[in-house]
Amino acid sequence: MRLLTFTSLFPNSAQPNLGVFVYQRMAAFAAIPGNSVEVIAPLPWSPPVFGGEKGRKLASIPANGKIGAIPVHHPRYPLVPGISMPIHARLMYWGALALARRLHRENPFDGIDAHYVYPDGKAALLVGRALQLPVIISARGSDINLFPSFRLIRPQIRETLRRAAGRIAVCEALKQAMLDVAEENCHIRVIGNGVDPTRFFPVSKREAREKLHVPQTSRIIVSVAALVPAKGHARLLRAVKALTAKCSDLHLYLVGEGPSRTELESLAASLGLQYCVHFVGSYPNDGLRDWYSAADVSCLASSREGWPNVVLESLACGTPMVATRVWGTPEILTSPDVGILVEQSDESLTAALESALNRAWDRDVIVQFARRRDWPTVAREVHSYFQEVLSRNT
Repeated sequence: MRLLTFTSLFPNSAQPNLGVFVYQRMAAFAAIPGNSVEVIAPLPWSPPVFGGEKGRKLASIPANGKIGAIPVHHPRYPLVPGISMPIHARLMYWGALALARRLHRENPFDGIDAHYVYPDGKAALLVGRALQLPVIISARGSDINLFPSFRLIRPQIRETLRRAAGRIAVCEALKQAMLDVAEENCHIRVIGNGVDPTRFFPVSKREAREKLHVPQTSRIIVSVAALVPAKGHARLLRAVKALTAKCSDLHLYLVGEGPSRTELESLAASLGLQYCVHFVGSYPNDGLRDWYSAADVSCLASSREGWPNVVLESLACGTPMVATRVWGTPEILTSPDVGILVEQSDESLTAALESALNRAWDRDVIVQFARRRDWPTVAREVHSYFQEVLSRNT
């Protein structure tokens, strides 16, 4: 089976962590005998006055290359941030069509594997129509739980879901949201993400803390998440403030970057937490095992998620997770032996973190739980579903 993966969510030289989970799924898929994958990952081009530093970084990315063994192409398309959103999919399609035609002519594809419903999924549908190829779309999270709130985007997402040959949701909650947006009882297969046990595995806590220069004897909470409001960092900071009254040696490390950093730094200062809250910034995905292994507990306080990869990553390193009971998270944390689900309140989060910090967890049990869902397992499920869809469209 030869697939064209079409998505803007894919690692590149300027954004090595972007869409790592898409790469991991499709790399495992391509490892199945008889399968191959080639990727079109379109990149926006904006006039310098709009593009700024991000635009300059994107401009530096080569048009063609490889991530692992997978060939990746980066056609450009024009985009004015904010203004172009209603026609984003068409701009992406126009920028990628000639390349897609050439690749299909040189070595035909059996179908198109698209990730992110809008704009990527709709653009992929237009490419599929031009090449007469079936398109299977994977929804990821904000493409369904956020974008349909935009008046001009919701009809395009609805049309994309209805016209796709196949649809994948990363969790049951996202599937239900997709059905609501589609307003039609279309078939959706739920296939969650996996974890790479060769990348995420336990490291000695002492060794990890020494490497990261964090206190050996302190209680440590780690939160790996972009610094954006939906990740709930403000609630986490308030919970840490409450916990410091009982745990004077507590430290919180926020691993990630984002537009909320300045606001969160100010909040930490106003709570008197400068000494125990540390903003680590972005970190390479394959180095996160050190942060998970150094921690006594990981925390994800989000208000919305699709399938949060950080949950399985933390568990695969033997570190229990405290996470809010939203979207796909309860579908991952299915055992009280590996973590604690909480409601979206300061009191619930504080109590769960205190309980997790004071509990003697069996880290071997946690690791084995996570390893039940590795990427080859996911790839087999994806392969089976693609075979099913493509057989209906031959």
